[in-house]
Amino acid sequence: MLALYDSHWILTLLIAVPIVGGIGCLAVNEARAKSVALVTTLALFFISLPLFWTFDIGDAGFQNRVSSVWVEAWGISYQIGLDGISILMVLLTTFIMPLAVAGSFSYIEKREKAFYAMLLFLTTGMIGVFVALDLFLFFIFWEMMLIPMYFLIGIWGGKRRIYSAIKFFLYTSFGSLLMLVAIVTLAYLFQVASGDWSFSYEDLLTLDMSLRVQLWLFIGFALAFAIKVPMFPFHTWLPDAHVEAPTAGSVILAGVLLKMGVYGFLRFGLPLFPNAAMHPTVLMTILVLAVIGILYAAWVAAVQPDAKKLIAYTSVAHLGFVVVGVFGLTAQGIEGGILQMVNHGISTGALFLLVGMLYERRHTRLIDDFGGIAKVMPVFAFAFVLVALSSIGLPGTNGFVGEFLILIGTFQKHPWIAAIATTGVVFAACYMLPMVQRVLFNPLDCPENKALKDLGRRERLILAPMLVLIILIGVFPGPFLDRTRASVAAVIERVETHMGGPGEGEVSETSSAALGGSDPVPRGVAQSQILPLTREDASSGGGE
Repeated sequence: MLALYDSHWILTLLIAVPIVGGIGCLAVNEARAKSVALVTTLALFFISLPLFWTFDIGDAGFQNRVSSVWVEAWGISYQIGLDGISILMVLLTTFIMPLAVAGSFSYIEKREKAFYAMLLFLTTGMIGVFVALDLFLFFIFWEMMLIPMYFLIGIWGGKRRIYSAIKFFLYTSFGSLLMLVAIVTLAYLFQVASGDWSFSYEDLLTLDMSLRVQLWLFIGFALAFAIKVPMFPFHTWLPDAHVEAPTAGSVILAGVLLKMGVYGFLRFGLPLFPNAAMHPTVLMTILVLAVIGILYAAWVAAVQPDAKKLIAYTSVAHLGFVVVGVFGLTAQGIEGGILQMVNHGISTGALFLLVGMLYERRHTRLIDDFGGIAKVMPVFAFAFVLVALSSIGLPGTNGFVGEFLILIGTFQKHPWIAAIATTGVVFAACYMLPMVQRVLFNPLDCPENKALKDLGRRERLILAPMLVLIILIGVFPGPFLDRTRASVAAVIERVETHMGGPGEGEVSETSSAALGGSDPVPRGVAQSQILPLTREDASSGGGE
């Protein structure tokens, strides 16, 4: 039975099932839409789960590949695959979605068909981003995420939902436009070099580009990814979006969507533009901005009166750690960064669910409106404390493992960056623990709080898997790290090898011809030395 998961159809099924489920939600009545959405997302999770066990941890290449010509004249193809960088992201997506759907049952009361359909269409976009091996296909899935999230915020959000939705749309669209220009330019450079158009990721890896060309193209990709992370100073859309979005929207934003930016850096930014990404000025700029984001977000979070906004700023801080780990370019740092993306999705997603459960009872998110609710909601209090401790990285929880690996890895190459980032761990306790104290353990003075009911069966079932993973990853992180190791090593090898390619400020043969330059330099290491797949292999549609 598990052998079926090595076939070509599995990833396509993961993309197609949410679309079918979304159409099904629109076809049934309002009362049944939630059931269709829940069954669809649960089915998606169980379909994807065996990928974890069937994944070949020693293979640095792409598994479960599908390659089929789509628009032959322009070199656009339907290419998808899974490696150690994307597998945990796909599984995180399929894990989060049924919890987000179930968490909306008592929250969404209007236009339920459209709401659950949007969640499912969003699921297709997210999974597609993580498995796409054609940059045109990647861009389609990237944009596909934008529309459902815009409507989720704009229709089912809070009082300032229109402002937040438009702000989210404008920020993301601006970054997407720059990335599209960079993608088309890459395909054009490949056409100049080979005579054929191609948007294939593996084809574009063979391009020899000057540092100057790499820098311009890297900026196009990096701005789109930095906005999505979001990195300081491109983060301002996130707190507004989180505060106004419905609970499910906040869970998905924190759990999955923010990971797209870091994934983009790992999949495209570093491998395609190694000289640009590792240029001292670019590298230090990214690391410094990430550290500023860690410290700034911690300080701002500490003074937030709104629990949801406080948690939103924690995302900026946590993803700052991830960016530091990735651009430290060490095995420990990148592996820790990937694991921390999973950890953040679980822990912060759980925090948003818990705050949403409180909001359903009190219709307020102000921290000062609560106090002493541990006495009347002991199960809620237990879950809230455990998730908060995970968020600040307590040893024994998932958050500790990721942050520890990031800091250890970064310290090897950038000790001062690691030292400053470490203070962010301390600051995390300074904003998270006071919130726990004020919400759970302050005097129970408010009559409304005395009447609160503890978590029901549905709410406990939603939170239980997240609490289990918090402990499981904290105690046994090995199986998760093992699946990333080979692919991370391949990324590091490619970057370090190709940094000896076209020279600083010079123009390679490919980019010179394309951009009108006149001073070519020798090509760098041939791509065939790094990747086992040739252009013919990639286009043949063969498997592993």
